[in-house]
Amino acid sequence: MNNTSLVKINDFKNLLNDKSVMAQIQNSWGKDNAGAFRASVLDLYSTETGLQNCDPKAVLVEVLKACALKLPIVKNLGFAYVVPFKNKPTFTIGYKGLIQLAQRTGQYKFINADIIYEGMLIDKKEFRLTGELDITGDIISDNITGYFAYIELHNGFQKAFYMPIEKVQKYGKKYSPSYGSNFSPWVNEFDKMAMKTCLRQLISVYGVMSSEMQTILNTEFKRETEMIGSGDEVVNPFTETDSRQQDIEDNVAE
Repeated sequence: MNNTSLVKINDFKNLLNDKSVMAQIQNSWGKDNAGAFRASVLDLYSTETGLQNCDPKAVLVEVLKACALKLPIVKNLGFAYVVPFKNKPTFTIGYKGLIQLAQRTGQYKFINADIIYEGMLIDKKEFRLTGELDITGDIISDNITGYFAYIELHNGFQKAFYMPIEKVQKYGKKYSPSYGSNFSPWVNEFDKMAMKTCLRQLISVYGVMSSEMQTILNTEFKRETEMIGSGDEVVNPFTETDSRQQDIEDNVAE
């Protein structure tokens, strides 16, 4: 680690030690867990050279978004990420973070996302008619063929969503500006991001969302619109149907 990196890490540590910042973290995590959150954030910053190339104050702003939602920023856990793209840090919720926020609404009886392997079969006829997903067959290899998400509410409503791996890859390339970046969770945590994509598609159209969930997903869609550019506009699904909804319909119709 060079001197420049050490200076940046020390500057970021000083920001975390600011009294107002410490108060915000303690307010979300409580006195007993605030120190662990700060330590995990500092560890992330210390090991991510991409974040070190960003404005440390901008990194802190994104970190505090996860803090306000009481979501840990530990890459291996998959709750939340702060990803650098063109020297700009961006808070991104993970699939476990979406599950956490959904659970907090108290409306979900079941919520799940998982991987489909070669040998597992999808009953698309039933899926097309009812929105349910019947998975049969036995796993015959470690080759991944797709991903699914499923929700069931306490009122009995249930819905499932499936995406073949090819469509997940296409979706990520189209809508995630950092898709090919070495710092992107799409590179390091592809399965988790794929499951998040299925969950986000499903919940944003059919699920019950708290105000904080709506804010997070709305922010993600707006950010993608800004970063993708006018050549491929992304329409907010909370205001009108966009190509993401068409993706859902295409998958169901197959």
